Amino acid sequence: MTAALRNLRREMRPMVRLAVPVVVAELGWIAMGIVDIAMVGRLGPEAIGAVGVGSVLFFAVVVFGIGVLLGLDTLVAQAYGAGRLDECHRWLFHGIGLSLMLAVPLTLVTAAVIATLDRWGLHPDVQRLATPYFSKIIWSILPLLLYTAFRRYLQALGVVTPVMTALVSANLINVLANWLLVFGNLGAPRLGVDGAAWATCLSRVYLALFLFLAVLRHDHRHRTGLWDVPRRLELHRLRRLGALGLPAAVQVTLEVGVFAAVTALAGRLAPATLAAHQIVLNVASVTFMVPLGVGSAGAVRVGQAVGRLDAPGARHAGWAALVLGGGFMSCAAVVFVLAPHAILGLFTTDAAVIRVGVSLLFVAAVFQLFDGLQGVATGVLRGFGDTRTPMLWNLAGHWCVGLPVGYMLCFELGWGVIGLWVGLSTGLILVGVVLVAVWWNRARAWAPVA
Repeated sequence: MTAALRNLRREMRPMVRLAVPVVVAELGWIAMGIVDIAMVGRLGPEAIGAVGVGSVLFFAVVVFGIGVLLGLDTLVAQAYGAGRLDECHRWLFHGIGLSLMLAVPLTLVTAAVIATLDRWGLHPDVQRLATPYFSKIIWSILPLLLYTAFRRYLQALGVVTPVMTALVSANLINVLANWLLVFGNLGAPRLGVDGAAWATCLSRVYLALFLFLAVLRHDHRHRTGLWDVPRRLELHRLRRLGALGLPAAVQVTLEVGVFAAVTALAGRLAPATLAAHQIVLNVASVTFMVPLGVGSAGAVRVGQAVGRLDAPGARHAGWAALVLGGGFMSCAAVVFVLAPHAILGLFTTDAAVIRVGVSLLFVAAVFQLFDGLQGVATGVLRGFGDTRTPMLWNLAGHWCVGLPVGYMLCFELGWGVIGLWVGLSTGLILVGVVLVAVWWNRARAWAPVA
């Protein structure tokens, strides 16, 4: 066994130990949306489409704020690697302050999107349900941002079990709230699609409170001196957090935004087609949570190595994360091809929805590996402090290539929703290949300066 393989194998154990709880947390996050889809699925394809469109468009706006806070990954992890707990705490307080600042403009932008939803060309039955759903989940913006700040701080310290526990327990709350409010069980009001929105809001408030208490508990148990550092906001720190976070925010907004745009375009098609699109999009999102979680763990491991000026450690951490993420997504692609009916049967029995969904799952199988690689590569590059390169290539791959190709195939050449997904696949393949190449060059060339 070569030295490189030995080092990679040695890195796998701490990487897996950190990545598994983060992956479970990511799966728990996406499970909330799937629970909403599954619960309202009994109300018909229009309800599935409404919750899907509302959730995707909401997240397309709010993900910008979440992306800005991703700068905490780099700053807290590098400070922790350098042994500066006081700096970790300062960055946490600035993340909380930034969350409060971002909540107001994001709420206004979301309200503006709601006000124009009738101009998006959605199917009338879908639009009728989507508007009230959208107008209620707007109340979850602030707790969602605070949850993100607490989570990035804890993950960068390597404290990931509370993050996992929070998401798992929040899903139980979401299931119960959906059961009560969507169908009116145990004397609760029967709110239908609106009930799913209120269940989501309740779950996100719970997440923020749970992780806030986890931060306090970690400080109390380990005497980290959380309250011993100045808590006033400093402009130069906000600028530094913004310099790292803004490109990450633009990158995730571009990536989520292209899926939101495709969902809006699919909303012009028949409700059964939109339902199939939304179901497969949720399934593909589930598999992507694994490399996304691995990428977050990779960002922490690479960032900590950078903080202690350990170039070989940074390289080994990045490659271990890429191997884990790419390996999982390759297996997911095989499952998509071999068991499409079993997957779709978990969400619907509608024959028209299943027929379209089988074809979409095949297209999703094609881009699984590349989607995983680009997700992990984005994370490990963030550990180095490079958030700009993923932003630029997401713009090029998704918006300059993928979306135009998908639109042309769908509406000009008559491929329908399959054309939209072929376009998505083209963009993801391009971004995945390029970002892995960028990581390879960056990891090989980086030499720390003491």
